[in-house]
Amino acid sequence: MTYQLANKRIWVAGHRGMVGSALMRRLEREQPAELLTVTRQDVDLIDPAATRRWLESARPDAVFVPAAKVGGILANDTYPADFLYDNLMIAANCIHAAHEVGVEKLLFLGSSCIYPKFAEQPITESALLTGALEPTNEWYAIAKIAGIKLCQAYRKQHGADFISAMPTNLYGPGDNYDLKASHVIPALIRKAHDAKLAGADSIEIWGTGEPRREFLHADDCADALVHLMKVYSSDEHVNVGSGEDLPIRELAEKIMDVVGFEGTLTHDLSKPDGTPRKLMSADKLRSLGWSPSISLVDGLKDAYAWYLDHQKDARGV
Repeated sequence: MTYQLANKRIWVAGHRGMVGSALMRRLEREQPAELLTVTRQDVDLIDPAATRRWLESARPDAVFVPAAKVGGILANDTYPADFLYDNLMIAANCIHAAHEVGVEKLLFLGSSCIYPKFAEQPITESALLTGALEPTNEWYAIAKIAGIKLCQAYRKQHGADFISAMPTNLYGPGDNYDLKASHVIPALIRKAHDAKLAGADSIEIWGTGEPRREFLHADDCADALVHLMKVYSSDEHVNVGSGEDLPIRELAEKIMDVVGFEGTLTHDLSKPDGTPRKLMSADKLRSLGWSPSISLVDGLKDAYAWYLDHQKDARGV
């Protein structure tokens, strides 16, 4: 049986983030559902008492939990305690309080970095906890694994209809373009744009550019999450991705084309490559009836257009 979102009170935790805002756009098509939001200034999800009080007063029927402290390799390496503690607390507080107040269904959002560094490709859901994590983001990964296990534990012990989804690398409107904390696509868009304006001859990327990565537009991710909320109810998490990957070097070249930067690409070989390849299997999600609709090039054009309209906020100025 499908879970109907129409006429439900739906809370998106972290609605101002890239995934949260994409979910809000997608859920507006589920009217007459009532969408609930609360800002970080009003409720700190790291605070268990504050989280519980808000859920008790709001009484949502369904909950999406994309809220997280996020960042790239540099941010994870610089602030390991923050990434582990903050994300552990967000997961634990939202999941526990949702159970305590009787939420009907909850979807917790993880990350593809939960998988072992050298997992067999493409990575299936069963690869979880079968090997060592990538050291550059293990703090974030451990917190996300704990969230998955919490959903499984509340399902097993209390019969809670709590599920988890693991998105691949996401990008799109609302992304973070602060070079100290951004992921690869926004970082490359900003570098290419700045280089174009400055008349530079080249832009630089970390490492060899050989590692392969998979990407999914945030709006596609939101559509997949709503689909899972409706049709999926089981213990195992579900990968959410495009099912395709490409080398970082090729990604950078596509971004240079989209931005219109005609210089060359150079490599800082003193910087780490990270995981050699990270492609998730899309078989499970496809079997549930969902596939992406936004191509990488179209998605990059959309992301760049958003950046041009929101540079001051996006750059963390």
